[in-house]
Amino acid sequence: MTEETPVYVISVAAELSGLHPQTLRQYDRLGLVSPDRTAGRGRRYSARDIEQLREVQRLSQDDGINLAGIKRIIELENQVAALQARVAELTATVEGAAALIQQREAAVHASYRRDLVPYQDVQHTSALVVWRPKRDGA
Repeated sequence: MTEETPVYVISVAAELSGLHPQTLRQYDRLGLVSPDRTAGRGRRYSARDIEQLREVQRLSQDDGINLAGIKRIIELENQVAALQARVAELTATVEGAAALIQQREAAVHASYRRDLVPYQDVQHTSALVVWRPKRDGA
């Protein structure tokens, strides 16, 4: 069971968050905290939902932010989280592409080395050398 697993009915969630069940319903209607629903449309709150209820209450009571402001804060936090996930995904893609480019570049450089003869290995002579392609099996 994770903190995302919806297990708490509204009365238990209200008790755990220190709020009245009607407040939880109001927060749900406003879209501040949206619990999962059962087949019979009953609300089921997760541990993460309880945490978010406490945060909404703290922002409202301690910081004096109205519910519309809290909703906007939550939307922006969700946007930031989504963007951070996308940045991580794109960073991984770029790093993978850079590694692939390095591998391919190394392969190209390695293929050049097979075609070149080091200069110091060449003997200086005036003899004429006839070049013939290698025969298969030779």
